Amino acid sequence: MSEQSARVTSMTGFARSDGGATSTSDDGTATDWSWSWEIRSVNSKGLDLRMRLPSVAERWEQTVRERVSASVNRGSVTVNWSLEKADRATTPELVVNEAFLETVLGLQQKLEDKGLVFPTAPSLDRLLNVRGVLETVERVADTTVIEQLQAPAFADLDTALAALVEARRREGARLETVLLGHLDEIDSLTADAAKVAEAQPAALRKRMEGQLALLLAASPPVSEERLAQELALLATKADVREETDRLSAHVHACRELLTGGGAVGRKLDFLCQELNREANTLCSKAIDLDLTNIGVELKTRIERFREQIQNVE
Repeated sequence: MSEQSARVTSMTGFARSDGGATSTSDDGTATDWSWSWEIRSVNSKGLDLRMRLPSVAERWEQTVRERVSASVNRGSVTVNWSLEKADRATTPELVVNEAFLETVLGLQQKLEDKGLVFPTAPSLDRLLNVRGVLETVERVADTTVIEQLQAPAFADLDTALAALVEARRREGARLETVLLGHLDEIDSLTADAAKVAEAQPAALRKRMEGQLALLLAASPPVSEERLAQELALLATKADVREETDRLSAHVHACRELLTGGGAVGRKLDFLCQELNREANTLCSKAIDLDLTNIGVELKTRIERFREQIQNVE
């Protein structure tokens, strides 16, 4: 089936979009960042959205939710945004703990005041080797950084959402083919049931004759009114034309939904319940083995159809 003719959308899909940008701190330091959006979607009764964002980007949650909801009508959707420095090999920022350094120098002065003489003044390299004087600080994203990254990051989110929609459409095209195939089988079995039912009058007549003999031999005798009721009940029960007509009508309605496109999953699920109900009634009315076997096969095909439509949006 061509992409253009795909009308059904699946709830199953995955998409990823990578990107990056440069932020500038107040002191003019530039930092390169890279990120990745990953979006996964599986079936669900409604739209169930879960997000995993860095704590500094939690303010984006409502905006992300709105953008996802505008692209996806139904499904369990997980959105993950990971952020890190683009160049992991970048030398970390070196920071001198000036307060601690002053404490170290102050300790030297106290010791000298007590008469301890140092042969030479402490050199810078030795002071920097004192544990706690020199610290390395990894640059992490803060509120200012997130504000600078928002526009390009959201552009990549839109790219990921478009890819997710396309993935769900491709899966939907495959689903449409499978579902239409199931409907063809259900329709064929319904036609077989109608043909077999046409041969039921002979079997019904034989059954009614046996039932009539039992009723006439009953003691006390069965009234004519009761006899007429029993015969009418048998005749009504053996007539499956109403069930086969409804099955055909439901199959036609399912085809129209599939070829019409849109979010049709819930409607298909309802029609599947109706198909199953008619198949159950047909089985209960069957008075010969052939019709019973067709009814059982119908129920099997309808169940396969039901399993597949659970993924339709």
